[in-house]
Amino acid sequence: MTTATHTSRAAPAAARRLSTLDRWLPLWIGLAMVVGLLLGRFVPVLADLLMHLGVGGISIPIALGLLVMMYPVLAKVRYDRVAAVTGDKKLLVSSLVLNWLVGPALMFTLAWVFLADLPEYRTGLIIVGLARCIAMVVIWNDLACGDREAAAVLVAINSVFQVIAFAFLGWFYLTVLPAWLGLDTQGLEISVGQIALNVLIFLGIPLLAGFASRFIGERRKGREWYEEKFLPRVGPWALYGLLFTIVLLFALQGEQVTSRPFDVVRIAVPLLIYFAVMWFVGILTGKVLGLGYARSSTLAFTAAGNNFELAIAVAIGTFGAASGQALAGVVGPLIEVPVLVGLVYVSLWLARSWFHTDPFASERVKP
Repeated sequence: MTTATHTSRAAPAAARRLSTLDRWLPLWIGLAMVVGLLLGRFVPVLADLLMHLGVGGISIPIALGLLVMMYPVLAKVRYDRVAAVTGDKKLLVSSLVLNWLVGPALMFTLAWVFLADLPEYRTGLIIVGLARCIAMVVIWNDLACGDREAAAVLVAINSVFQVIAFAFLGWFYLTVLPAWLGLDTQGLEISVGQIALNVLIFLGIPLLAGFASRFIGERRKGREWYEEKFLPRVGPWALYGLLFTIVLLFALQGEQVTSRPFDVVRIAVPLLIYFAVMWFVGILTGKVLGLGYARSSTLAFTAAGNNFELAIAVAIGTFGAASGQALAGVVGPLIEVPVLVGLVYVSLWLARSWFHTDPFASERVKP
C-alpha cells in the first residue's frame, strides 16, 4: 500500500519498504494509549473540556480526529468498483447476520455471564455490543489489506441499520429479553436523531470527502496522478488521526480507568472474548463461503469492531459522564484497539498460511 497503514512481520519484504513510522505502528499506538491515560489521570480538566466541546453527546475534538483518520482511507476507495460488492449476496447477508444478530446476542450473553453482579457495567457492555462499527474499522481493514470497496459498502449498510435498529435493540436487550428471562431490566433513552447525527458525522462527512477527492482529482489530473501522487501525500494522516483520537479517547476517562483497575479488568474479560470470537467467526465464515482473503478479512473486522463513539455518547447521555455505563463504554476502545491491532497481524499471517495469498500483492478483490 502507499499509505501509512502496514506493519507486517508476516511480510518482512514488504515491511522493509515501509517507513519507520509505519513499521512501528503498534508501538505508537501503545504510547498513545499511555499518554491518553496519563493525561486523563493527571490533567482531569482535559476530560471535562472534551465533554463540553461537544454536540449531541459527540466530542468535537474526537470527531475531528476520527474524520482525519477516515478520510485518507475513504479517499483510496475505488468507487467504480462498489457495484461489484453490492452484488455479493454472501458477503452482505453474512455481514448483516454477524453484526445485527450474532454480535448483540453474544455481548448480551457475555455481559450477564461475567458482570451479573455489576448492573452498571453490564448495561454499558450491552450498549457497546449494540453499536456496530462505522469508523475505526476502516483503519483495521486497511492495515490487514482487506477489500476497501467492501468495507465502504458494509460500513454504509451498518450505518443504515444503526439508525433504524439501535433504539429497538436497546429496548429489547435491556428491557424485554431480561424480563423474559427473569433478570434485572434497565431502560435506555436514545433518539433516532442522535444516532443519525452520529452516522452523519462519522461516516457521511469523510465518505463524501473521499468520493469528492477521487472524482475531482481523477477528472482534473487523471487516475495515475491521483493514485501515485495525491494518495501518498494524504495517506499518513490516517495514522496521525488514529493516534490523536486514541490519546483523546483514553484521556476522556483516564482518571476513572487508572483509579479503578480491578473494575477495568472485570469489564475487559468479556470484551476480549467478544472481539476474538466475532473476528474468528467472521474470517471463518468468509473462508467457508469462499469469499477470498480480502473480503473475508473485511467481514471479520466489520463484525468485530464497535462504534464506541456512539456507545460512549449514549451511555453518557442516558446515565451520566461519571456512570459505570460510561466507564464500560470507555474500556471498549481500551481493549479493542490493542486486540484488533494484534488481529491485523493474525489476519496477515492467515492470508499466507490459510488463504495461500500475498495480502500485499492483492489488496482487494478485483471485480
